[in-house]
Amino acid sequence: MPFEKITEESGRHRHLEKMSIEDLLAGINEEDKTVPIAVEKALPQIEKLVTAVIDHLIRGGRLFYLGAGTSGRLGILDASEIPPTYGMPDDIIIGIIAGGEIAIRKPVEKAEDNPVQGWMDLEQCDITGEDFVIGIAASGTTPYVVGALEQCRKRAIHTGCITCNPGSPLSKFADFPVEVVVGPEFVTGSTRMKSGTAQKLVLNMISTTVMIQIGRVEDNRMVNMQLTNSKLIERGTRMLMEKMKISDYEKAKQLLLKYGSVKKAIDSIV
Repeated sequence: MPFEKITEESGRHRHLEKMSIEDLLAGINEEDKTVPIAVEKALPQIEKLVTAVIDHLIRGGRLFYLGAGTSGRLGILDASEIPPTYGMPDDIIIGIIAGGEIAIRKPVEKAEDNPVQGWMDLEQCDITGEDFVIGIAASGTTPYVVGALEQCRKRAIHTGCITCNPGSPLSKFADFPVEVVVGPEFVTGSTRMKSGTAQKLVLNMISTTVMIQIGRVEDNRMVNMQLTNSKLIERGTRMLMEKMKISDYEKAKQLLLKYGSVKKAIDSIV
């Protein structure tokens, strides 16, 4: 019996082409409201996954996000935001998408259908048993992702997944599956909508919680952020002024620029 995908079922909103703009927007918003509730139900699964990721990073491993299409792009987005936000090296959390870098902007024909390429892409990164792989696929059936996790299991490389169908092939190969069941999409099968939103929320949870737990945040501040633009320099200066009770803005700014981060500037004084 073939695996049934809830993400491909027809939703309750029909004849969309006959709806007004107001009704379309209201309908999409109505569906989107259900996503955080679905994520909440998956919190126990997410906690187990995050705990495992933290353990691997503390031991010197890396975290890989692996996906195709929207799922792959979301993984790359999350990974790319870690270095500037938390001052992490860019080779610790790595996003890989089926079809390579060109697929970030344009679809690559049949890239997601190759069951061996995902593992080959991981091998190009010299993956080891110290690393952790999270496969991202709304359907839970994407061959590129499923095949990679299957190979990881054969090699005792720990894995997790984020999918929106329960009991999918992807979950069966993941050590720590996360299943966020958001139901049928507003536009049938358009998993960039609710499913994509759910994946983004879960990725935010994973990376943010991991960064906090490994010491990249103090209080609720990004004290290790990279000073890559004027906005971040001003934010860092204000943080330093508040933390160290410095009343002179220019003095705090020069101290920040000298040491390159709020954390290092604070440590230089303390």
